[in-house]
Amino acid sequence: MWITERLELKSYKECDVDFLHSMLSDPEMMTYIGNGKTKTETEAREFLNWIHTHEESDPDLGLKVLVEQKSGERIGHAGLVPQQVDGKKEVEIGYWITNEFQGRGYAKEAADFLLSYGRKHRKEERYISLIQPGNTASAHIARSIGMHKSKRMLMKEGDVDVYMITIK
Repeated sequence: MWITERLELKSYKECDVDFLHSMLSDPEMMTYIGNGKTKTETEAREFLNWIHTHEESDPDLGLKVLVEQKSGERIGHAGLVPQQVDGKKEVEIGYWITNEFQGRGYAKEAADFLLSYGRKHRKEERYISLIQPGNTASAHIARSIGMHKSKRMLMKEGDVDVYMITIK
């Protein structure tokens, strides 16, 4: 578990599948995720397995449940996510915040933490964020942690803007 000023980042457990499904089945939440379509409970379980696969290969990797310390509520997830960009392995700083908790700075807090953690404990040359065009809130967060838009590319589910920061 990782702790920030207001958040705990915890590994997903089987008991979190309903929370994950609540995010994946919310049309507003999914607007800028993947193909924009909501997911079934079965697809949520498959997604949870995908998350666990990354964490099993490297405990630093994969999405972690974001818990607001003050209330104990699960408010989203964030993490260091393995990606492929132009055939190269990259690590994405990813973040999703539920609608109810958006606009409170939680995504920026999580992204700041993940970048700082990466700088101190990992050997990546850079970090990326894959952000769909039109997702101005996520683009703003990427820029606020020092990322810049490097290009737009076509991935299997559509166009994404690749934001990146090089670690020196």
